[in-house]
Amino acid sequence: MAPQKKSDKLKRLVAVQRHMERMAESDVRLTTSRIEENNASMETVMNAIGSLEPVHRLFAQNYADRFDRLANTGKQLASLQQVQEMKVMRERAKGDRLEESMRDARDLEDREAEDDAIYDLLDIRYATPASSKVEER
Repeated sequence: MAPQKKSDKLKRLVAVQRHMERMAESDVRLTTSRIEENNASMETVMNAIGSLEPVHRLFAQNYADRFDRLANTGKQLASLQQVQEMKVMRERAKGDRLEESMRDARDLEDREAEDDAIYDLLDIRYATPASSKVEER
């Protein structure tokens, strides 16, 4: 089995890192949807608190407690989303650095291959025939 090139190893690492980035983005999307659901619930509770229906007036304290819990949940989700967005940025930066390293390694490997090809051509051009290596006696 031929030895693996550094650029091939880095290419696999880039693929893994990009997958990690997509997973982090998925977490952010999930948190965003949870924030939207929380905001919708808060709006529903506010509508119930402000309602003139007699049934809602009986549960005003329950609605206020519920709204307080939803507000706290909203703060927690907002801070969670901020942390997750920072994680996405870190993962993206790691992937970009790995990708740059992969390109550099590929460039070095290409240059080495070109140099080897030139050396092979020089060897073919200036190689002495095998018969001239034998001394005449």
